[in-house]
Amino acid sequence: MQQYVIYTRVSTEDQGRSGLGLEAQERDIAIFLDKFSDIPFEIIGEFRDVQSGADSERPELAKALELVRKTGAELLVAKLDRLSRKVSFIATLMDDKRVKLRVAQMPQADKFQLHIYAALAEQERTFISERTKAALKAAKGRGVRLGGLRDKTMKRNEAIQQKADAEAAKVMKIVGPLRASGQTLSAIAETLDSMNIPTSRGGKWTPTQVSRVLDRVSSRSS
Repeated sequence: MQQYVIYTRVSTEDQGRSGLGLEAQERDIAIFLDKFSDIPFEIIGEFRDVQSGADSERPELAKALELVRKTGAELLVAKLDRLSRKVSFIATLMDDKRVKLRVAQMPQADKFQLHIYAALAEQERTFISERTKAALKAAKGRGVRLGGLRDKTMKRNEAIQQKADAEAAKVMKIVGPLRASGQTLSAIAETLDSMNIPTSRGGKWTPTQVSRVLDRVSSRSS
């Protein structure tokens, strides 16, 4: 029988108390178990940390890994960044032959593919950070007051994010139930088009755009 040890993580104590972020993780794990897991299966342990993903020292994750190594069960997480945001931590974990890892949102991915995904995600975060630093340096060189620039940029970005979040939440009322019922991203895109629901830019839906909606809603609730 397939055995799983489930691990979830939220970033702050407030999230831990209110449940913010946990619902999305539990939903994705439930979809995986219902649609992608071998049957029969057994959940032999569930662990949860209320801690930053940048911190590799997490007591509940340590307990989960100990149980995985002891029993041979698979460690099941909703998203790879719930495990860690550090590619070095994930790489070390994947090198451990006693640890079997499964990510609900990437049900068919093997360790090699997950390693690549983690590396690309970290590279993207690094690039965004360096790009921001370069923009601030260039603005300072032009004599722009950085405090004012940051405030304007922050307000503009917040407005953009709020609009995107609102649009994603609206579409999610249709996408969520379809995804939960096992519909593929392509099938969901076709359904949205058939209902004459445009994308944020007024175009046709693609599987990638549907995936972005799911990721956005999930990340905003995590």
